[in-house]
Amino acid sequence: MKIIVTLFAVLAIAGCATSPKKISSSYVSPLKYSSYDCSQIRMEMDYVSQRTSELYSSLQKEASADAVQMGVGLVLFWPTLFMLEGGDGPEAAEYARLKGEYEALRKAAIEKKCDLSMLPPSPDQLIKEKQEAAKEERKSGRSRR
Repeated sequence: MKIIVTLFAVLAIAGCATSPKKISSSYVSPLKYSSYDCSQIRMEMDYVSQRTSELYSSLQKEASADAVQMGVGLVLFWPTLFMLEGGDGPEAAEYARLKGEYEALRKAAIEKKCDLSMLPPSPDQLIKEKQEAAKEERKSGRSRR
């Protein structure tokens, strides 16, 4: 019986999506952007930041949903563990690549001596701003009730 429970626990954990906080960036060479000027670097950084922020939200929702399903499965009804979608998908790979892209763009901007104050916010800054805005929205929603 212990073996079966252990097997289900291992399968459940292996099938869960990773929190985006734990996904490390993939390496992208800054040489990819060597022909870009500062304006092009800025535009690309803006796109990468926005897309990374969107993927973070999506991956966080997926990881949270998997955690809830695993909790319900382990506590109440183990067959729900089979409904876990199974690990990280293409969105997680894209998220890791985009994090690497942003770092490569930042290095290219430094090498080109671009004005760093004119660069768009990093993906981490965008994510933090969105989380703070969501917190404020929840607070204001509670205070209206």
